[in-house]
Amino acid sequence: MKVDIAVIGGGAAGLSAAIQASDSNLNILIIEREKELGGILNQCIHTGFGLEFFHEELTGPEYASRFIEALENKNIKVLLHTTVIDIAKSKNFLISVSSLEKGFSYIEAKAVILSSGCFERTRGAVLIPGERPKGIMPAGSAQRYLNIDGYLVGKDIFILGSGDIGLIMARRMTLEGAKVHGVAEIMPYSNGLTRNIAQCLEDFDIPLFLSHTVTDIKGKDQLEEITISEVDKDFKPIIGSEKVFKVDTLLLSVGLIPDIALFESLVIETSKVTKSAVVNQHYQTNIDGLYVCGNALHVHDLVDWVTKESELVGLKAKLYCQQGNHSEKDEKQIILGNRIRYTVPHKIDFNHLDEPFELSFRVTEKMEKGVFKIIQNGKVIQTKKAKYIAPAEMEKMLIKPADFVSKDEISIELEELL
Repeated sequence: MKVDIAVIGGGAAGLSAAIQASDSNLNILIIEREKELGGILNQCIHTGFGLEFFHEELTGPEYASRFIEALENKNIKVLLHTTVIDIAKSKNFLISVSSLEKGFSYIEAKAVILSSGCFERTRGAVLIPGERPKGIMPAGSAQRYLNIDGYLVGKDIFILGSGDIGLIMARRMTLEGAKVHGVAEIMPYSNGLTRNIAQCLEDFDIPLFLSHTVTDIKGKDQLEEITISEVDKDFKPIIGSEKVFKVDTLLLSVGLIPDIALFESLVIETSKVTKSAVVNQHYQTNIDGLYVCGNALHVHDLVDWVTKESELVGLKAKLYCQQGNHSEKDEKQIILGNRIRYTVPHKIDFNHLDEPFELSFRVTEKMEKGVFKIIQNGKVIQTKKAKYIAPAEMEKMLIKPADFVSKDEISIELEELL
């Protein structure tokens, strides 16, 4: 099969990108490994989606259905139950795929949009001591068991990590009749959105133990008991601070990792912080024609932001296929200054800087008030004041071509306001 644009992943990012890339003269293909489109949205039956994009509150499946319906009458093909095995690049991309229906086959594409989402960190990634009984699983897996399969994984629950999916599952399990004994977070602040702390924990009187982690697990076959301990500034358990909970289930909400295993066959520049590709302001990697968007690039706070980012990527991929010849890049790194953890994009291509672009970034510490500064050649070219700044909340700034004073690299930093 030959196509112009192959979109790998049919969740919010892939659907948005494919729809924006659609053109009567371009053949677009969505490759999805599940039996239906929608991705993680299909198991997110709670509301809270679409407030920024549709200006109304939707459930995850409702949000996905808006885009699935929009595929009709578009020049977009869909392959379901199909897994991408490998991607190679010469003149065009050669994508190896496998499915039960068609077996092993190849797809040739001029451009590829990787929108494969992310996966959850497991117990092995956080090195929890103790026995290894049943009843320990990622929060997202428990969500799928409950919302898709109708199976409640336990009755007495504890949650490690205050990521949004863990907070949402604390509320969901409570509503289904389980007892959620608490949420432990190793950091001195929550890693979830403020609204989820209020709506999922405080509204249900579920305690949040900041600067705590699980230090022991007991149970021969089934989980029976966990111990949490307070940690010091070096994240070492404080002797004498132990708290014991009798539980049958421990849900882990300890971080998400972009699903970019396909990069192993490509020589691509990656970020140590985001664990994904380094991209310029067009969301293109160092490999011409390869774009990354959504949670496959960096973990977003809202699906609405995934959609907006992915729509832009769809438009850029369409232009890439339409223009044919591609001029040389002049990319400069964005330098991370005080209190900035990472930015997306990571680079600016000054040879193709013809329109404003949005800079998304996260900070390293909480702050009541601060000002973000973008600096080039020692000159502050743009600022933005903000309140209630936190690592869990993504920040954004719009940068215009006229803001730059040269084609040299820029840096971004956060200064505290007293």
